Amino acid sequence: MHSKHHPTEDFRLNAEFDIISRYFKKPTASAILGIGDDAALVALSNNAELAFSTDTLVSGIHFFADTDPYQLGYKSLAVNLSDLAAMGSKPLWAMLSLTLPKSLAVENNKWLSDFSKGFFELAHRYKVELIGGDTTSGPLNIGVQIIGEVAQGEALRRSGAMLEDEIWISGYLGDAALALCHEKQQIKLEPDEIAHCLPALHMPTARVELGQRLIGLAHSAIDISDGLIADLGHILTASNKSADINLTAVPRSIVLQRYIHQGFAIDCLLAGGDDYELCFTAPKTKHKAIEQLSNELSLPLTCIGEIVQGKGLIARDAQGSEIKLEKKGYDHFSS
Repeated sequence: MHSKHHPTEDFRLNAEFDIISRYFKKPTASAILGIGDDAALVALSNNAELAFSTDTLVSGIHFFADTDPYQLGYKSLAVNLSDLAAMGSKPLWAMLSLTLPKSLAVENNKWLSDFSKGFFELAHRYKVELIGGDTTSGPLNIGVQIIGEVAQGEALRRSGAMLEDEIWISGYLGDAALALCHEKQQIKLEPDEIAHCLPALHMPTARVELGQRLIGLAHSAIDISDGLIADLGHILTASNKSADINLTAVPRSIVLQRYIHQGFAIDCLLAGGDDYELCFTAPKTKHKAIEQLSNELSLPLTCIGEIVQGKGLIARDAQGSEIKLEKKGYDHFSS
């Protein structure tokens, strides 16, 4: 992690290095060279491939300006871990780029202290080392790049879905979007409902272990960040296949189920985004093995349909009648 200084910035050079040293410089046992030089150096295991992903969180777009910094630090890494989980990759290293308003780039800043604590809590849980990045001045913007390792040729891909594969979902969908509706004052949740839904929005669980355990079971996978319709659609497009799903089977929490007959709840369930669960396809012969994996991980894994010939997504109600889906999912450039 290094700093960039531009003459037009009223951002003290020493402050940049102080921020890096105080809040983000940690020992790196697995990296040959971590923070403190122009680039990091890492060594690879034999017969391994590297998996890279990156996400950017922008204040006012991806999070409210007054979001708790501890939760924000946690989430900024979680959403990247989720991408690697969808590939079946073991996360190893991260790089962090922070664009900070001048008000946050001060000594002993509580926002930075709390942000780094949230980031490193999750990093330590998965033995991810922060090995580099950048700091600069401007509107609050958080960029994380994650790097992981997967056995050669074993990575799960969106393009791997095969005919008659079953379609599975981890966990429950829609709670984060429901919480966001409440935060935007579009709906009013009860206190117990808020307590249930807010963690899904602010501190999502990346399905890291599940992703690695799916190698050898699943043919394809994706993490659900923009909503089930949009992200399953990416698998279908990449695999040149269609899907036939039962909407009543799509897993949802007790809280979301209370609102399911209202249009906004259906949108939250199918197109709300911010779920960070895995959608994956696997042959029917692996059904029992996946159910066993669900038990081992104490994580609901739900079969919602199957891969069929054709293009697009067919959705059915409890009676098997086809339903027209209106909303497609979160669009980063129009939402």
